Amino acid sequence: MTRIDFYILASDQAQQADLFACRLAEKAYRSGLRVLLAVDNQERAEQLDQLLWTFREDSFLPHASQAKGEQAAIEVNCGEDPGVHHGLLINLCRKVPNWFSRFERHAEIVVQETHSLQRSRSRFSHFRDRGYPLQSHKINQSL
Repeated sequence: MTRIDFYILASDQAQQADLFACRLAEKAYRSGLRVLLAVDNQERAEQLDQLLWTFREDSFLPHASQAKGEQAAIEVNCGEDPGVHHGLLINLCRKVPNWFSRFERHAEIVVQETHSLQRSRSRFSHFRDRGYPLQSHKINQSL
């Protein structure tokens, strides 16, 4: 069964969620997991692609866009079928993808903004009511 992790950031800035997603992807990649970053649309996919190149000067994360049919250890998805991915899904979408349960782990990143908090509470209840193993992690450090 998919393990669901909620990463609760101290920031109220949506950009911090993207930066944290890059850090989380890097950590998962270094531990041998394949990572899928799910976003809502192609524009967001391109923004995240750029951020994966630039979020840290001393780091390179091999990544690709599923929309372009490319494959890598870290892939950005904007609605496509996730294919062979089964490691970590980092969900940056407004909705939870229908195929989230194909993954070993599912990460939700929460910022201290009204809509983000409402979505997260609803998702937490949804997953809890269906018996998914849940963990919450308070991230207090600045990114």
